[in-house]
Amino acid sequence: MRLLVGRIGRAHGILGEATIEVRTDEPDRRFAIGNKVQTDAHGELTITSGRVHNGILLLGFNGITDRNGIEKLRNTLIYCDVDINEPGIDEDDYHVLQLVGCSAELESGQVLGEVTDVVNLPGQDLLAIKTETGEVLIPFVHQLVPVVDIAARRVVVIPPDMSGQVK
Repeated sequence: MRLLVGRIGRAHGILGEATIEVRTDEPDRRFAIGNKVQTDAHGELTITSGRVHNGILLLGFNGITDRNGIEKLRNTLIYCDVDINEPGIDEDDYHVLQLVGCSAELESGQVLGEVTDVVNLPGQDLLAIKTETGEVLIPFVHQLVPVVDIAARRVVVIPPDMSGQVK
């Protein structure tokens, strides 16, 4: 599946490097030297250099050797082909697209709603669940989401406080 992993920002220096707005959980893997990334307007780009400078990822691309060349790519979105079903680092790694669309059920088996998004926050992720009465956000931690069954397209959730929301 083709997924957005970054955006080319402003030029850095005179040798054709650009700042990258990272939009992936795996920048080391997606932006490794030698990897090919896709763009809509500029086709495929091969990464020739990568480094972090003051906390910002800088990349260089094959055939782009000066500031003017990289400035032409400013604001270009970068995509990679990603296998969302590939196993993660540990068994509790899930891709957002694996979770979106899953049925969210209470421990009793009652359907609460459907997972519509995973909200990434600094402290923890939240499952956004569309219910009949609106959206419910549940911290995506094992204590509150004890079962994630991607094959069956369902998650079991224990909402912290659902008084007045589920009947």
